[in-house]
Amino acid sequence: MGQNQVPCPSGRYWRVEAGDTLYFIALRVGTTVAELERLNPGVNPYNLQIGQVLCLPAEQPCPSGVYWQVAPGDTLYSIARATGTTVEKLLELNPHINPNNLQVGQNICLPG
Repeated sequence: MGQNQVPCPSGRYWRVEAGDTLYFIALRVGTTVAELERLNPGVNPYNLQIGQVLCLPAEQPCPSGVYWQVAPGDTLYSIARATGTTVEKLLELNPHINPNNLQVGQNICLPG
């Protein structure tokens, strides 16, 4: 972490890897680009550096504590069918996700 690193209240960090963008990171951790920019003032979103450490927001609580990790080919509909719930309920529990752009490895909160 550089000398100009702002304290990170959540204690959660992301180490930038090749190909990462703020949009990709936001999708993976369930937040917005605007929130990442707010937590990381001075970071150039158009010039992330490999190895750079970004502060992440506190994790959104999942009431059930049960998650589905998105695999290739998963859709909200297929996840809902596999877990006996509805797309609407998944969206209610995961307001940060883009249902048309799920990311492999992304965690989706499931109902209890």
